[in-house]
Amino acid sequence: MITETEAYAGAADKASHAFGNRRTARTEVMFAEGGVGYVYLCYGIHHLFNVVTNVAGIPHAVLIRAGEPLEGLDQMLLRRKKPSLTPALTSGPGTLSAALGIHTRHSGVALNGDEISIHDMGTNIAPSQIIATTRVGVAYAGADALLPYRFYIAGNRFVSKAKGL
Repeated sequence: MITETEAYAGAADKASHAFGNRRTARTEVMFAEGGVGYVYLCYGIHHLFNVVTNVAGIPHAVLIRAGEPLEGLDQMLLRRKKPSLTPALTSGPGTLSAALGIHTRHSGVALNGDEISIHDMGTNIAPSQIIATTRVGVAYAGADALLPYRFYIAGNRFVSKAKGL
């Protein structure tokens, strides 16, 4: 279950890889129609998984920062070389991607297919339980860094420890 996200508002958002409609081999997938993954390598180590969310040509995406394991725990533990379930298994964008086996080769993959899919599992979270705060690690974006585009489920232990900026 997705427990934490960060939104990136494309061309107008200085924190977005597509700021100013920047199109590169890496960011081109952000300009696709919503419903595909955008996976990039951060610091040459971490594969970070985003969901492209708008119509074709508008490069909006949402970074999936954390999740609570509900299925496939044995495989996640194996991928992360962990002996047991703790929040550290999936409570950060790099660790979540590692646990799920998501890599840059998944960039552009449809999120309703066999490789990766996102489903509504019927879990209802009250709006009062969704916390909005600033994103993590985007201080370089100036005023855009202060936008309340990070969202997480209050009290969920499978949320990153990041406090925003």
